[in-house]
Amino acid sequence: MTTQTPPPSTGWAKPVDKLKVGDISKDAINLNVEGKQLSGLTHGFGQLWQKTYRVRLSGADAVCTPDYVIKEWKARFPTFWPKGNNLYVPLTGIQPGEVGVINLTAPGGMKLSTGIMVIFADDTSFAFMTPEGHMFAGMITFSAFEDEGVTVVQIQVLIRANDPLYEMGCRLGVVHKAEDEFWHGTLSNLSKHFCVNAPNPTQSNTLIDPRMQWKEWSNIWHNAGIRTGLYMPVAMVKRVFGKK
Repeated sequence: MTTQTPPPSTGWAKPVDKLKVGDISKDAINLNVEGKQLSGLTHGFGQLWQKTYRVRLSGADAVCTPDYVIKEWKARFPTFWPKGNNLYVPLTGIQPGEVGVINLTAPGGMKLSTGIMVIFADDTSFAFMTPEGHMFAGMITFSAFEDEGVTVVQIQVLIRANDPLYEMGCRLGVVHKAEDEFWHGTLSNLSKHFCVNAPNPTQSNTLIDPRMQWKEWSNIWHNAGIRTGLYMPVAMVKRVFGKK
């Protein structure tokens, strides 16, 4: 298992009991976030994985220092995601303590509404934690550093499936494959933004804990996929009849 040096304390968000969504776009499907608790690793159900995705910005302009890359990434974060996926954050952007709403296109074309909280942000890194109901319980860290004169961009996830249904999807390979394609696509889009014509993202996986936490089986009650699926027909009816 690789470790990262903890960032300075000044960039950390204050602890919260429940999440509160600020003023975001009306285009967002705001479900499964407001009033939820953060879902740390100790509260997840499935196997614990650490995945590290990296891309070297070889050939990028000299201006692409780690701090410049992180500044641009935070400012334009949702635009680098694969099409059909959106993150809605307040106008203040990616700042410690901000809560964002995520609308994803999940495997099979299913829509999923969930979110994140920004738990840390500084000049060379930022990190999200997931809420109850998200596919994964854990933390995602985004960073950039210099290696042999080239800026390297990294996404590192430390996660476990949040409930038995998500874990089944992971065991079948569907959820992990979708997650990997998502972050590979993000790194490729980010690289092209910095004029890297042929980005080559790499990935390494480490199974930290193969056990499942059976005491957390009831997390399925918060499953954002199920809840979003139940909501979508209602939303369609409201749209047809002009209700907000």
